[in-house]
Amino acid sequence: MRPRIAIDAMGGDIGARVMVAGAALARHRHEGFQFLFVGDETQIKEALKSHPNLSAASEILHAEDVVSADAKPSQALRGSKKTSMGMAVGAVKSGDVSAAVSAGNTGALMAISKLALRTMPGIDRPALAALLPTMKDSDVVMLDLGANAECDSRNLVQFSIMGAAYSRIMHGFERPTVKLLNIGTEDGKGTGALQVAADALKSSDGLAMDFQGFTEADKISTGDVDVIVTDGFSGNIALKALEGTARFVTDLLKRSFLSSLRSKIGFLISRPATELLKEHLDPNNHNGAVFLGLNGVVVKSHGSADEKGVANAVEVAARLVEDSILERISEDLNKISNVTPLEATAK
Repeated sequence: MRPRIAIDAMGGDIGARVMVAGAALARHRHEGFQFLFVGDETQIKEALKSHPNLSAASEILHAEDVVSADAKPSQALRGSKKTSMGMAVGAVKSGDVSAAVSAGNTGALMAISKLALRTMPGIDRPALAALLPTMKDSDVVMLDLGANAECDSRNLVQFSIMGAAYSRIMHGFERPTVKLLNIGTEDGKGTGALQVAADALKSSDGLAMDFQGFTEADKISTGDVDVIVTDGFSGNIALKALEGTARFVTDLLKRSFLSSLRSKIGFLISRPATELLKEHLDPNNHNGAVFLGLNGVVVKSHGSADEKGVANAVEVAARLVEDSILERISEDLNKISNVTPLEATAK
């Protein structure tokens, strides 16, 4: 099946120019990709002039309005039928496209997607999942990264199933390793919700994952686990801490290399290594977070992504469609033991 992907051309820091350029790069790598660009028709047509080979594989759907970067989710919902973001997600709902990609307001995209597409049967809440760089050859899948501030045990089990399905598609693992983020690795550590979720995952047979208990935040980047599961509050804090640490390390290296003549000479000698580090930490190489658990594929591109980053987000959307992410999640949901939320067990 040729994936046809809706692109919110007006989202992100740069807008139509970079979104169209990213789609063009993705189609250069995968000739079968088809696109529906949603947004200001004049701007999209102007951007397409630089990519004539893309025009034959594209259609334009004019949108009168744009979701602003600072719009509250409630505001975005009210006007969603006229915005490029809302119309792109609406095209997924109608079946006109296979997936949608937007670099716009994350909270607005989550709210619009959840209202339009609803959650899959057996999923209580969608989760935001992304690939994060590690010390190993493959990235780690981490979720939830901010869609749900509070989660019960059943949410964590569902996130584990969705994250494992995502990992199988993106990395080709038959049984990805899965761990829950905790304050310690011992069985007795953490909240009641974590304990209940861990027990349920341990006792469920037939799941396409290898559940290995708990991990701590300092192990996120080691590459020793394929999927790390947590609530959106903890996940978002962990993500921002990792991003800040990466910036700190690169800025510190830059400052150190410029501190003296000897340091500058040392930089020239070590430049191949520093360039490799820069490439490994470049967020554009890991761009494309996905809202798992919806009745459709919606991918969130970073707002500051360049054309390479947008192309990666498009490719993530296409792979999830081509490898039937919704069907994979549904299959494993049918295998999991019934998990009662912690709130109910406390009564």
